[in-house]
Amino acid sequence: MKRAFIYDAIRSPRTKAKASGGLHELTPTALLAQLHHSLAERTGLDPRLVSEVILGCVTQYGEQAANVAKTSALLAGWPSSIAGLTVNRFCSSSIDAVALAALKVNVGQSSALIAGGVEMMSRVPLLADGARVFADHNFGVEHHVLLMGAGADLIATRVGATREDCDEVAFLSHQRALVAQREKRFSSIVSIDTSHGEITEDECIRASLTRERLAGMPSAFAELGAAGSDEVQLDTFKGLEAISHVHTAANSPAMCDAAGVLLVGDERMQDRLSVLPKVEIIDSVTCGAEPLEVVSGCVAATAEIMRRNGLSAADVDVFEIHEAFAATIVKLTRELDLSLDKVNVNGGCIALGHPMGATGAIMVGTAIDELYRSDGELAVVAASGAAGSGSALLLRRCD
Repeated sequence: MKRAFIYDAIRSPRTKAKASGGLHELTPTALLAQLHHSLAERTGLDPRLVSEVILGCVTQYGEQAANVAKTSALLAGWPSSIAGLTVNRFCSSSIDAVALAALKVNVGQSSALIAGGVEMMSRVPLLADGARVFADHNFGVEHHVLLMGAGADLIATRVGATREDCDEVAFLSHQRALVAQREKRFSSIVSIDTSHGEITEDECIRASLTRERLAGMPSAFAELGAAGSDEVQLDTFKGLEAISHVHTAANSPAMCDAAGVLLVGDERMQDRLSVLPKVEIIDSVTCGAEPLEVVSGCVAATAEIMRRNGLSAADVDVFEIHEAFAATIVKLTRELDLSLDKVNVNGGCIALGHPMGATGAIMVGTAIDELYRSDGELAVVAASGAAGSGSALLLRRCD
C-alpha cells in the first residue's frame, strides 16, 4: 500500500448565503476554477499530473448539477483527460471525497488528485432539489429520514443537553472564531476575485453575539416537531416523555457559500512540486449512527477512527468536528470524554458557516493550519451527514 499525503489544502472565505454575500455572484464552477488555479500556483502543480477531481456537493441541482467536479476542471482550462466525480454523503461529502482520493493513491491507481467540495447556498438553496424524503413527512418517516433540526433536538433530549448547554457551544464557537480571524490563523484561506473586489475573510462570525442575546432566541424546530417528528421519535424511544426543543437559529450551523480543494498525492509527487507534503492521511472511516438523530454521525465516526487506531483523547492534538447543531458537540464531549480545549479551537460551523458539501474539506484545511500553529502531530476531522451518516479522517503532520 502506498502512503497518501495532502500537499496543500485551500479554501475560499465562507460568505453569507444571501444575495448580499461576498461570493454570491459566482457560480459554483467559477468559484472552484479560481481555487484550482490558486492550488496549482501555491504548489507548483502541473495540472497534467492530475488524474481526477473528486468533490463533495449535497444539493446537486441547477448550477451544481451535471458533475461540478468535471465541469469546474474544464472551466479552469485544465486538460480534458482529467476525470471528475461528484459525491453526496450529505454534509460529510467532502470528507468522503478526500478519503476516496487517498484510497486511490493507496492502491497505486493515481499519483495526484484534487479532492474537496463546494456549496453555493445563496444560489442553490438547501432542499432546492425537492428530495421527497425531506419534502414529504410520511415518505421520509417510511425511510427513517427526518429533517436535521428534528434530529438535533432528539440528540439534546437523549443526552440531557439543556438550552444553556447548547447556547454555550454557540457562544464559544463565535468567540474562538473571532480570535482566529483577528490573529489570521486560517492560512488555508485564499482570496477570491469578484466584480466588487477581492473577498478575503469569513462573513458569518458575529462579534456582537452575547449569552443574553442567545438566550432570547426562539426555538427553531418546535413547529417541525409538532408536525410529526416528535411523535415519531417518542414512539421509537419509549423512555422519553417529550422532545426538548433547545435549538435556535443562533446555536445551529450558519448556511453559507464556500468551496475548498486539496492536493492529494503519493510520496513521489514531492519531487514534482514546489512544496513538501503537509500531512499524511493515516485512516478514514464512514459509519451510520441512529437515523432519527440525523446528525450524530460525526460522534460515531470520531469514536470509530480512534478505536481502530488505538488512540485515546490524549493522543490526538486537534479535533475538527462538524458543529452539526450545538447538541452534537455536547454529545461528542460527554460520550467520548473530550475536552473542549482540543475541539474546534478556532471556532466551528455555527460561527464560521456550514457550506454543506464543502465543510469537510474546509475543516481538513483548518486542522492542518492548527497542527502547524500549535506544533501538534495528530488530528481527527469528522462530519455528520443526514440520516445518521458520518465520516472521519485521521491526519498526521509531516515534519
